[in-house]
Amino acid sequence: MTTRWFEMSRQEVLDKLGTSAEKGLQEHQAKERLEQFGLNKLCDSKRIQPWKMLLDQFKDLMVLILLAATVVSGLLGEWADAVTIIVIVLVNAALGFMQEFRAEKSLEALKALTAPEAKVIRNGLERKIPAAELVPGDIVLLDTGDRVPSDLRLLSVANLEVEESALTGESNPVKKRVANMAGVEEVSLGDTRNMAYMGTVVVRGRGRGVVTATGMQTEMGHITKMIQEAEEDQTPLQRRLEQLGKTLVLFCLVVCGLVVVLGVLRGEALYHMFLAGVSLAVAAIPEGLPAIVTIALAVGVQRMIRRNAIIRRLPAVETLGCATVICSDKTGTLTENQMTVRQMFTGGRMVRVTGEGYDPKGSFSFEGNENETREFGLLLKCAALCNNAQLTKGEVTVGEIFRNLKGRKGTRTWGISGDPTEGALMVMAAKKNIWRNQLEKTEERVTELSFDSERKRMSVVCRSREGRLTAYVKGAPDGILELCTQIMKNGRVIPLTEQAKQEILKVNSEMADQALRVLALAYRELPDHPSGEGLDEEIVEQRLTFLGLAGMIDPPRQSAIQAIQSCRRAGIRTVMITGDHQFTARAVGKELGLLTGQSKVLTGAQIDKMSDDELQEEAEGAAVYARVTPKHKLRIVRALKRNGHVVAMTGDGVNDAPAVKEADIGIAMGKAGTDVTKEASAMVLADDNFTTITAAIEEGRAIYENIRKFIRYLLSCNVGEVLTMFLAVLMGMPLPLLPIQILWMNLVTDGLPAMALGVDPTERDIMYRRPRNPQESVFSGGLGWRIAGTGTLFAFGTLLAFAIGLVMGPVELARTMAFNTLVFFQLFFVFSCRSERHSIAEIGFFGNPHLILAVSVSALLQLSVNYIGFLQPIFHTQPLELKHWAVVLAIAVVPQMMGTLWKAVKDRAMERIMYIRV
Repeated sequence: MTTRWFEMSRQEVLDKLGTSAEKGLQEHQAKERLEQFGLNKLCDSKRIQPWKMLLDQFKDLMVLILLAATVVSGLLGEWADAVTIIVIVLVNAALGFMQEFRAEKSLEALKALTAPEAKVIRNGLERKIPAAELVPGDIVLLDTGDRVPSDLRLLSVANLEVEESALTGESNPVKKRVANMAGVEEVSLGDTRNMAYMGTVVVRGRGRGVVTATGMQTEMGHITKMIQEAEEDQTPLQRRLEQLGKTLVLFCLVVCGLVVVLGVLRGEALYHMFLAGVSLAVAAIPEGLPAIVTIALAVGVQRMIRRNAIIRRLPAVETLGCATVICSDKTGTLTENQMTVRQMFTGGRMVRVTGEGYDPKGSFSFEGNENETREFGLLLKCAALCNNAQLTKGEVTVGEIFRNLKGRKGTRTWGISGDPTEGALMVMAAKKNIWRNQLEKTEERVTELSFDSERKRMSVVCRSREGRLTAYVKGAPDGILELCTQIMKNGRVIPLTEQAKQEILKVNSEMADQALRVLALAYRELPDHPSGEGLDEEIVEQRLTFLGLAGMIDPPRQSAIQAIQSCRRAGIRTVMITGDHQFTARAVGKELGLLTGQSKVLTGAQIDKMSDDELQEEAEGAAVYARVTPKHKLRIVRALKRNGHVVAMTGDGVNDAPAVKEADIGIAMGKAGTDVTKEASAMVLADDNFTTITAAIEEGRAIYENIRKFIRYLLSCNVGEVLTMFLAVLMGMPLPLLPIQILWMNLVTDGLPAMALGVDPTERDIMYRRPRNPQESVFSGGLGWRIAGTGTLFAFGTLLAFAIGLVMGPVELARTMAFNTLVFFQLFFVFSCRSERHSIAEIGFFGNPHLILAVSVSALLQLSVNYIGFLQPIFHTQPLELKHWAVVLAIAVVPQMMGTLWKAVKDRAMERIMYIRV
């Protein structure tokens, strides 16, 4: 029978689960329960088993035909051919299995990296853990934007509202409470107001709850037990390549069929021509292309992870290379995200504050004299109490973990848990030894009115030991001033005149001009209220007493300035979007180098007055948006997309999710981002740093370039093989290649070298190119003509070597020369495929050690079938002498060396022409 947790009181629930609301579980308890209940995860019934992955390698039509040909060979007594074909098929299957298995493991690692986290209380300390490690009895903290990580019985709430449409279908948020629901006979899921369920979303307020169920025992688990997880979609590129593959299959089958028919008409044995046709089809069809694309995407994604960009959806990898506009938050992305109070204005005086970051060391310098007034102390008290941030020291950071792994010691510094703005206020108060945990011993928090983007303020109500209620409020200066009727000056409360208001607003503007973010602080002594419940905005946030302003700065990251310049060179516009004041946004925009030439600043108020068409026109010239709401962000993204831009959009709050989802590339913050925004995004920044976006774009471009490289390589080689056989039959020549040789060539040239191209290093000038058109064909830029031209060169070169071989000796020698010519044509050509724009001399021969190793192994394998005695009859080869190798290498290498030299000379000449023009 299911436990009806909603009927129990808070204490009954805690007692039944054996936990404490204040201290949570002990670590040893959590480990024991994790073993007992398992991970807090919904089961993945669609996971592909390795054995099935291996069997799938033999489902390909060409492989099945080849296996049938093997049976025919055996029946005809050609056991050497049959065994060799089987070995080659098995080796190909092993390579395919390794590729797919590696890709699957890479994608599993990605899912683990993007798993949501939960804030819990364990051993009396607040910490973040993977949501999968939650166990019954854990105390979980909820905040606006969080996705509820498991089923919870709520213990405390502060204006907590949860959107439960994932379970109930009702889109309206449900206001939560704590009181038990004893005596209720029939109750629906949506009526259990003291419960929060896995998968639902906190849209407002904060709360604390105890875990009552995890994993498949949750309500979400019950619903999804019989539902299988949907399979991963292919990326647009993979779909295009799959279509290309089908077209190539049809084309190759027609050509190979012609080869068979022409060969039989000329008098060749049907069996030999059939086997030749099948072998040629296997070699010609790039069946390894989808697997190599997957490997290239997976390896590229892993490279992005090392650069702190976590890709949640593979199509984003392709889209990154096409991005033309990056819309970025200011705080923490373009800036350091270490807010520090620099100036205060209280009692009509300016106060300068020293100190760096979150270290609570610093001093206060008063304008005029050094006397501290009552309003100064009360302002610091308000800053500490109207605050949910925590100041911490000595916690291990991600950066320190990496330093320790590398054998370097990291320095443990002060940090904050919570909002950076609140952290700056907390540090400001701590510089005068005012700490919230000490204040709350005498002033207990009764209720909280959480900050939201509409009100732009936060309030808390505290009760003193004597029973007096006091409201402490902070928020946007203009909004707070509208609620104030009094001001404290020189220790006395006096009426707030219009002149005093204008003076405060003037100071606010002057501070904003210095790129300071300004918050106003105020308080109010409330009438007696027995329970403290039912205190809402109408009661608390009126007739306030103004205490002062606090101006803080979040300095721009130097790396972001450089990254913005890099984006500009790459043809990518950077747009800063912030909720800050226009003056602050303008000052930071100038420091970042965004406001240059005709670029301008648009505010949310101006956007509200514009139609969609007007905004579309204005968006082309706007580099900074200030005082915007999430609704404005959505309109900005749509305006830019209508202008033909490929838009990347960053976000962290739950209200940012629509804009993040609307963008071509939605980017969530890994540290500050809410679970909702992360799930709406295609990419997560592990370090919340703008530079990481630039790095991801660079990697995205590199991945696409690498895919083009091995498409060029594979198809050029395949076209060369098909044309060689087709032209030979057409010209009445003996077959230059035997079926077993074609299969072997497919193994040594299309395997390791092609895979190595997929992990080729990024070209140094890749961020000096314009963004790629997302609609362009994979053969754009003349790639198709290059493939056809190279394949034709391979075919004529191989036939030339074959013809010379026929003059120099028997047909077996000629075939061996043609065989080696075509193989080494391809092995040397692979180095030319490393760049479409630069010669191998420019990019460096040793730039890709994986490729050198792959080519070396392939070359050794090829030499082995020429010189190892027992392999010669299997592959119908003869050992070549020096004069034979001279012909082979002259044909296979010299044309490519001449082409490389010509390209290097041409590029150098173009550089000189451009230099003279400049």
